[in-house]
Amino acid sequence: MSEPEMRPKAEKLDATDELAGLRAQFVLDDAVYLDGNSLGALPRSVPGRVEDVVRRQWGSLRIRSWDESGWWTAPERIGDRIAPLVGAAPGQIVVGDSTSVNVFKAVVGAVRLAGGGSEGPGDGEGHAGRPGPGGRDEVLVDATTFPTDGYIAASAARLTGCTLRPVTPDEVPGALSERTAAVLLNHVDYRTGRLHDLPSLTASIHAAGAISIWDLCHSAGALPVGLDEHGVDLAVGCTYKYLNGGPGSPAYLYVREAHQPRFDSPLPGWNSHADPFGMTPDYTPAPGALRGRVGTPDILSMLALEAALEVWDDVSIDAVRTKSLALTDFFLECVESYVPGGAVESLTPSPHTQRGSQVALRCADAGNVMRRLIDRGVIGDFREPDVLRFGFTPLYVGFGDVERAARVLGEMF
Repeated sequence: MSEPEMRPKAEKLDATDELAGLRAQFVLDDAVYLDGNSLGALPRSVPGRVEDVVRRQWGSLRIRSWDESGWWTAPERIGDRIAPLVGAAPGQIVVGDSTSVNVFKAVVGAVRLAGGGSEGPGDGEGHAGRPGPGGRDEVLVDATTFPTDGYIAASAARLTGCTLRPVTPDEVPGALSERTAAVLLNHVDYRTGRLHDLPSLTASIHAAGAISIWDLCHSAGALPVGLDEHGVDLAVGCTYKYLNGGPGSPAYLYVREAHQPRFDSPLPGWNSHADPFGMTPDYTPAPGALRGRVGTPDILSMLALEAALEVWDDVSIDAVRTKSLALTDFFLECVESYVPGGAVESLTPSPHTQRGSQVALRCADAGNVMRRLIDRGVIGDFREPDVLRFGFTPLYVGFGDVERAARVLGEMF
């Protein structure tokens, strides 16, 4: 399809976009913002809410706000707002800490749920000491994972006396055994945008008697997840990407209801105590997902996140997924039309069942190409050594944005 035909197609798609009106709820300029998979745009409701938190709740009410402004219950209250976006019933998600900290809680907690690990110290390299009562002394981790997940999994394996075994998601079914305690996987590959088969892989993990842990950083808010439906045991995710919570906004931890009575967090802080103000020397975990809390909640960023989540009121995650696929389909179509043959190669799978909400293109001199794109008002990002990443947030990205981005990309070559 030639350039003159692509613009009218974009206009037609924008005219029938049922989510188009949501764009007005965000602070945006004339740039094409395709980096929501790294940092979501600012929802217009957030600045006023933060000002109220600072001036009235903190400035006037001060310590009374823990009760009167609901600060104390914010982690579980906001967790319940995230729950529908990842297919979870209330009472299973607690918000707080970073994704890295929550990965650590989840991996150690999963090994303990599986009855795995060792009763004695390992050798310092992730190899087990004496097997635990469950005989499970191995943790599988996604070999293509975001580096921090791998670092944390390695540390958790050393702590629990397990062997860490990196495998690709495709290799997981064949790698599972009676030794497997836990498996940590990414729902969407952060480099390529590939969507992994959460239902099938979770079923395989359960068939082997192990505990599943899913990292949802690149899927929550972009596509249906179905944590409850597919029997996921534990999950973690950030809130500053497709959930638009702001830089460094708190992450979350999902603990399936059936596991909550036995979930043994490696970070038993006072905020997860059954009687936090009892100040007793012995630790008794709070009931439910609350035992995933650790220390004092980061109220300023947490309540900014709560305000940001209001844009999801009455928004269907299925409608978001439909638009996401349409946006990425159209972008790939425009790239084929505008970019000279052989200049770029898509690393993102074509089948919808294998695609998240981003497109990754490989090209020569990718870092310089991205800098030039940004100078022209098309904001994506670059990943070493040769990958251009474009994230499509359906709440505020339109088809006209997509056409413009591909057209400017074509002018780079």
